[in-house]
Amino acid sequence: MSIDAPLLSQIAISPHVEADVQVGYSDEDIILIDNVRLLSEASPTRLQMNAVVFCTKGKAQGDMNGQNLRLSENELLISPPNVLISDFMLSPDFEIKAIFVSNRMMQRFLREKMSVWTDMLYIHKLHVVTLRATDIEFLIRFYELLVMVINSDLEHPYKIDVLHSMLRGGFLALCGLQKTTVLPRDAIASTGRHSDRLFQRFIELLGNTPVKHRPVESYANELCVTPKYLSTICKKYSGKTANTWITEHVMEDIRYFLVSTDLSIKEICVRLRFPNTSFFGKYVKEHFGVTPTQMRMTNYER
Repeated sequence: MSIDAPLLSQIAISPHVEADVQVGYSDEDIILIDNVRLLSEASPTRLQMNAVVFCTKGKAQGDMNGQNLRLSENELLISPPNVLISDFMLSPDFEIKAIFVSNRMMQRFLREKMSVWTDMLYIHKLHVVTLRATDIEFLIRFYELLVMVINSDLEHPYKIDVLHSMLRGGFLALCGLQKTTVLPRDAIASTGRHSDRLFQRFIELLGNTPVKHRPVESYANELCVTPKYLSTICKKYSGKTANTWITEHVMEDIRYFLVSTDLSIKEICVRLRFPNTSFFGKYVKEHFGVTPTQMRMTNYER
């Protein structure tokens, strides 16, 4: 079927590309693509979601943020959001399986392991991975199982929870693959430039800090740099400021505790170190559009 404009705009900003896309599943945060075929000449495309694309047949080539990229059969393309892909061409037999995930949902899936994902994409700039036979078999079986869950009984009360749990497991497996086989061990332990390591340390600190709702200055002091320099480094590697990273992580902690735990709103407020429940309520209303109570009662997923 021809992909509709709203769904296309979720994946990428590219108003001049027409494509025939086989969609396996889609919501605001997750899109599964079974295959894609271009119907018009390709134009520059900016991805808006994290992308994991498994090439099952054929090949593709293009530029990713100005760097040449080639993807062939049994290779995996991994991309963060806000990446510009241009001058790309697909072979006539090109076939893929792809998963697109919003940054909000990726943080929810990985939580304390998010630093591994950011390290892989922003520091080491690992975008194309050649897979071993065992990895290929795992990916094929994993995707088939995802499809089985998606096509299962629509009345299953925990269908989306099962899908999310499986995707979390799949991304954790991918992070594990990166740490153990894809990158040299010495590259994982340390990078060559101070700015590389600083961004790594900031993401690790943010992910491992129970109380994330604090100013950039607090993180900068722990890292022994100025707030301005920290934000400059974050912008350089990820396109987002340090404050944006902090806000996104705070929002995910709030969502987790309100939706997935039985802690009272007051207990959550204390745990996340908000000064009082009134301030906490205003923060939630500002960033989610609902009150903490409404968010909890509706099992808020946006």
